[in-house]
Amino acid sequence: MPLIPPLTRSVSVHVAAPVDRVWDLVSDVTRIGEFSPETFEATWTHGSTGPEVGARFKGHVKRNGVGPTYWSPCTVTVCEPGEAFEFSVGLDTNPINNWGYRLEAATEDGVEGTRVTVRLTPAWYNRAYWALLGRLRGRTNERGMRTTLERMKAVLEAEGAQQ
Repeated sequence: MPLIPPLTRSVSVHVAAPVDRVWDLVSDVTRIGEFSPETFEATWTHGSTGPEVGARFKGHVKRNGVGPTYWSPCTVTVCEPGEAFEFSVGLDTNPINNWGYRLEAATEDGVEGTRVTVRLTPAWYNRAYWALLGRLRGRTNERGMRTTLERMKAVLEAEGAQQ
């Protein structure tokens, strides 16, 4: 195992739902509280009302699901409907990390749907933090990303079954 764990972490899940429905969910930051084990609410800020590059929002986070609790400012950095939704966390001039969802139509075990990948890329200047706490926090992040995607999958597939 490398001395410093990889900075970028990602998790992928296949969802039996079309790309456009998955896109609508992952790009609606106001729904993240339904899915994330750490971010329990988010709201658009600075006049933003929906996903577009430069749109601002803030996420209300309970670190590790137990605390401390704080608000994180976020800025949408990539907004390609049906393909990618990414945002930086932190101040515009000094973001801490970047979160992103990538979507692609995919068939798995004969089921058509969407492969959703969520990725976390910390800023380069966080290398010291990752050298000290990266393995533990990286595993926590991966578990949280998987939980978030599995919860999204459950909602999307239940909605699809009702249609």
